Amino acid sequence: MLAIETEHLTKRYAGRTVVNDVALRVPMGCVYGFLGPNGAGKTTTMRLLLGLLRADAGMIQLVGHDLVQTRRDALAQVGAFVESASLYDHLTGRANLDITRRLLGLPPGEIDRVLEIVDMRNAARARAGTYSLGMKQRLALARTMLGSPKLLLLDEPTNGLDPDGIIAMRLLIRALPAQIGGTVFVSSHLLTEVEQIADHAGMMRDGRLVVQDEVRVLLGGGAIVAMTIDEPEAGAALLRARGMGAHPVDDQTIHLRCRDDALIQQTAMANRILVEADFKVSAIVPHARTLEDVYHDTLAQVSSGERLAA
Repeated sequence: MLAIETEHLTKRYAGRTVVNDVALRVPMGCVYGFLGPNGAGKTTTMRLLLGLLRADAGMIQLVGHDLVQTRRDALAQVGAFVESASLYDHLTGRANLDITRRLLGLPPGEIDRVLEIVDMRNAARARAGTYSLGMKQRLALARTMLGSPKLLLLDEPTNGLDPDGIIAMRLLIRALPAQIGGTVFVSSHLLTEVEQIADHAGMMRDGRLVVQDEVRVLLGGGAIVAMTIDEPEAGAALLRARGMGAHPVDDQTIHLRCRDDALIQQTAMANRILVEADFKVSAIVPHARTLEDVYHDTLAQVSSGERLAA
């Protein structure tokens, strides 16, 4: 059974398709990173998953329950916060949680259970208005866990946090699947952050899910070499014209994608092509493959019309 499964999920606004034929496959027991730039359709997809928006087409199943046919059963398995941690600043952290606890008809002990998970029992008697942003995010996360849902949907949980807050949230999210016995679905535009916490990832672009797989599989698609060059855009275009996988990453660097078994040969060939075309190559350094590389490679494949398996 999958934690989230969608087929042909589509949403349109004023004739514009913002979620386009999305087929999510989110396993149970993992952290799934839902990636893409702002405006890619991530938040709209999450609102569809939560039943906050009605899809124009497609199917959604949450922890084995169809969202349309068995809405109550499906959403009973889900805890979420989308876009911001909305709290009552004049109430204590415990009182904020108690409102939701009462609405759900849960025993008082639920509050202590979730406060323990997010390490906020000592701060729970202070007013939420005195909390740092990181503490507010952790309290909002605690609220999503009331009732022991098996699926947590978190929209940009590290947004606006300082470095210490980001590290604390990262460690917390990474430990959650084991603590809740379920799945954490994290939406973010920060590829480097998700790379450190996620087991699986999917990437959105212009409303489409362009790739999804285990992170280890996504990162295993060949070696990367960073080449410092005087004209990265033109140099990368030349290498692509010669059938090589290359893209500029800044105003002085190209990333060259090579087969693991042909790293030296392909790097040497790329260097010769560039030098013979009068480009100035000043450094060649092996580079650990990242989700950012996967994202750039995927966009290049989409642009060239290659069909991606999702």
